[in-house]
Amino acid sequence: MDINDIKILFRGENAHFTEDLKIFSVMVPLLKINNKLHILFEIRSDKLSQPGEVSLPGGAVEKNEALYSAGIRELEEEVGITHEKVEKIAQLNYFSTPFNFIIYPFLVYIKDFKNSDLKLNYDEVSEIFFVPLDFFINYSPLKYKVDVKMVPPENYPYHLIPNGKNYNWRKGFYKTYFYIYKDKIIWGLTAKIIYNFIKKLP
Repeated sequence: MDINDIKILFRGENAHFTEDLKIFSVMVPLLKINNKLHILFEIRSDKLSQPGEVSLPGGAVEKNEALYSAGIRELEEEVGITHEKVEKIAQLNYFSTPFNFIIYPFLVYIKDFKNSDLKLNYDEVSEIFFVPLDFFINYSPLKYKVDVKMVPPENYPYHLIPNGKNYNWRKGFYKTYFYIYKDKIIWGLTAKIIYNFIKKLP
């Protein structure tokens, strides 16, 4: 192989995250209740991982599926809101996690929202609730840092790296946020998405 082969191989190549990362598309659905903007949240079904936790509509992006299309599909599958009712406002800042996830959030508006638009998939969602946007604007979340460190397995080839088992591994941290709304705790990835959205508002 020479340089021309490499040029041809990489012509038009678009950079992307590596294959071992799982891609998720998440919707931040705004809607009006009594002429005030609210955000729709879900509570995860007992049939899912992390049951009982608050989340936003969304899920894993399937092979060859566009990011936004995946989020819209999940919104309809989980709570029954069809794509005709959804207006895309913007793609929000995306971020990675220490858990090999990449999260792509989208801000959307549910047009002319009515309760009759909803049809919950109880295999995935046990209930939904709405939080006024003003709550997040006026409420500062609790903020914590969680240390993240490398923990190699027992069979790790320490003999191949300088200082072996005494190698000075880098350490990092992961920010977590908590919003407490009435009897609901909004935290983790869901709170991080909301916090990053709210930071952009005046």
